[in-house]
Amino acid sequence: MIKKHDRQKNEKGRNDPRAQAALPIDPAVKARQFQTLRGMKDVFGEDQHRWFLLEKEARRSAEDYGFQWMETPMLEESALFVKTIGRGTDIVDQEMFSFETQGGEKVSLRPENTAAMVRAYIQHGMWTQPQPVKLWYWGPFFRYDRPQAGRLREFHQLGFEVLGDASPLADALLMIQAVELLGSIGITVDVELNSIGCTTCRPTYIEQLTQYYREHRSSICAECKKRLGKNVLRVLDCKERGCERIKAEAPQSVDALCEACKDHFMRLLEYLDERDVPYMLQPTLVRGLDYYTRTVFEIVVREPEAAAASGAAPASKLALAGGGRYDGLVEFLGGRPTPGLGIAFGIERVIHAVRNAASTVPEPVEKRVFVAQLGEAARRSALKLFGKLRQQGIPVAHSFSKDGLKAQLEVANALKVPYTLIVGQKEVLDHTVLIRDMEGGVQEIVAEDRLISELQRRLSELNGVKAVRVPAPPIEPDEPLDPEDIEVL
Repeated sequence: MIKKHDRQKNEKGRNDPRAQAALPIDPAVKARQFQTLRGMKDVFGEDQHRWFLLEKEARRSAEDYGFQWMETPMLEESALFVKTIGRGTDIVDQEMFSFETQGGEKVSLRPENTAAMVRAYIQHGMWTQPQPVKLWYWGPFFRYDRPQAGRLREFHQLGFEVLGDASPLADALLMIQAVELLGSIGITVDVELNSIGCTTCRPTYIEQLTQYYREHRSSICAECKKRLGKNVLRVLDCKERGCERIKAEAPQSVDALCEACKDHFMRLLEYLDERDVPYMLQPTLVRGLDYYTRTVFEIVVREPEAAAASGAAPASKLALAGGGRYDGLVEFLGGRPTPGLGIAFGIERVIHAVRNAASTVPEPVEKRVFVAQLGEAARRSALKLFGKLRQQGIPVAHSFSKDGLKAQLEVANALKVPYTLIVGQKEVLDHTVLIRDMEGGVQEIVAEDRLISELQRRLSELNGVKAVRVPAPPIEPDEPLDPEDIEVL
């Protein structure tokens, strides 16, 4: 028997919207088979292994190059992206997933991560830490774009950000790291790069570019005409056939660089040449975000040799990653003047390339050698040496942003590597390297052409004999050890 107050309680519950939401679902809806939303994708089966392999190799690369992991929220204030990416861009005007919360906050699902990483750098006072601060991330991002191969509405990115390093070597290291990372999973790539100048010289280039496109206004598409009035650099992103022809004759940013930007760019190219990084100058490359300065670049899948030899018109190159400098972004968001640069990989695109290459990833190993340097010439030589050691499979670390030997040896001690290779001006001239035993402090000069074999011998001995224990009584230093008195643990 149901009492009166129970019936009233039930009636009240039926009229409560919260209770209605919990009512049984309409049978027609319940029977419907749900699908993923347009532009979203499930990851499973063989692809999951490719994702795990890529993440494993990314972690190894991050460790080798001294990056620490950071995760930012998927939701940020919409104003953060509007301010940094810029109005007039496709991302801000058309692609962001934005809404207002119950509390009246205007928020957006993150369309990219550099702005959020810089926000975190400022918010958590990371400028007080030893510079540069090197951060990496892996996670989902969202843009309301037209879904197509390699471009989804929910996509994932792997990124590396360097804050507090203005040197062109930092630019080169980021490109070298990208080429090595993709190469380690069987993808052969090239670097396409350009310099778009700084706040000193870019206004001159923008004036030249604006004048040029005004003279050819009748020959460009309607979208480019809109971009011309908002941000003329965006015109160079257009892939329409008619606009491509006009773009081919447009003024080039490298011709308008100031002396400081020109010197930065030339030194960057010298570092890339030193490591034989395959690169191509792309004078119309500007990237799609407003905060970039000086260096901008993309990592593209190399055209197969057979296709190149055929003479056929090249297809649109698949860009797996892109990045550049953003030296004014920290200050623009309210922080101290801090140089910065970064790169982001489109994970779905990389997975697609890995699938085509059918490649595997080697197991990561702990670092055993540290490379230290003193002076600009030594830094270049050490950069090349670092690459040779990695190619030989020797786990190696560095701190190229530090100049003093003491600071570099402190990093080597923290990493607990058994050996540090020291390259100074004298070693560069003599074609030698100083090997320092980090435990005993003993140093030995070795010729460059014998270095790899000598390191391999020493590391092999370390791997074979983990520890040595000598029974009491203690043996005098000059007394030779009897092999029977040595116990291998």
